[in-house]
Amino acid sequence: MLDRGLKLAVTLGDPAGIGPEVILKALADPVEASGAWTIGSRTILQQTYEKLRSLDPSVALANPDTLNIIDVETDSKWGEIIPGVGNAASGAASFADLESAIARTLAGEFSAIVTGPISKTCWQAAGYNYPGQTELLAEKARSKRFGMLFAAKSPHSNWMLITLLATTHIPLRQVPDALNPDLLTEKLELLIECLREDFGLETPRIAISGLNPHSGENGKLGNEEQDWMIPWLATQRDRFSQVQLDGPIPPDTLWVKPGKAWYGLAEPAHDAYLAMYHDQGLIPVKLMAFELAVNTTIGLPFVRTSPDHGTAFDIVGRGIADASSMKSALELARELARRRSIVKLGRSAKY
Repeated sequence: MLDRGLKLAVTLGDPAGIGPEVILKALADPVEASGAWTIGSRTILQQTYEKLRSLDPSVALANPDTLNIIDVETDSKWGEIIPGVGNAASGAASFADLESAIARTLAGEFSAIVTGPISKTCWQAAGYNYPGQTELLAEKARSKRFGMLFAAKSPHSNWMLITLLATTHIPLRQVPDALNPDLLTEKLELLIECLREDFGLETPRIAISGLNPHSGENGKLGNEEQDWMIPWLATQRDRFSQVQLDGPIPPDTLWVKPGKAWYGLAEPAHDAYLAMYHDQGLIPVKLMAFELAVNTTIGLPFVRTSPDHGTAFDIVGRGIADASSMKSALELARELARRRSIVKLGRSAKY
């Protein structure tokens, strides 16, 4: 059901990447275009449209002339934006677009933000030293508790795969030092809140991964599970008696059941998964749902989603970028924003 009261801010991401292409392809669907406001360079969108039209006149594209566009100007000191070549200019533009989207959303202009993919290297070239968009969003929204969650709906079974990362963009050698009971408590609390408020799961079933191979195998392959993860999990089971918490599950077998559930070969055993580090969670997610997965930041005062792929500079201008993940990001943003508005109305009615 389309809620015409919802407005989405859709940033181009890095304008030298495939963000403009997948946005034009996704917004060719009138349902997706309704209530969507594109934030970024109108010139880039127009150039992308003309280039794609010249490659294949039959491809479904939104004409920029029909879109709601908030044109964001960037300082010319950064130089020229070149399609397929990320640089400081494209990094500065994507940063400015996101800043505009955040400010407008915090001011109440939009219900959600859908972000195109950016290049962290290009941000750094422009002097912006953030690990990613997630951290900038949290800083601007003054959110101390936030998490990177990935969601994808299976086309085979309609089951929703939901995965939260305990740690995100840090080197692998830093993961064991970053993990501790306080961090996992924060992430688990965020996940339970998200499942209840955004996905309507009051008594969720959550699988929690171990850190080490075989979850440490009783200390033979690592001590974290025995030293603190198992005692921590026992405490959380007492705190959240209505939530099924299973773990720490060996990482190599954690994804067997969700893999079967994704393809409709078995009933899902869990509603969500808490992975300890980036690749532990995202290799299986991308294996199953690369074109469909959506990155959403939880813990913010507004909804934020993003397609689960990068800038793909190498295929820019060829017309072959897949817009499926962008469409999924738009759809999930609407769904979550709608649910949040209903929850907010329900709370208001109590007072």
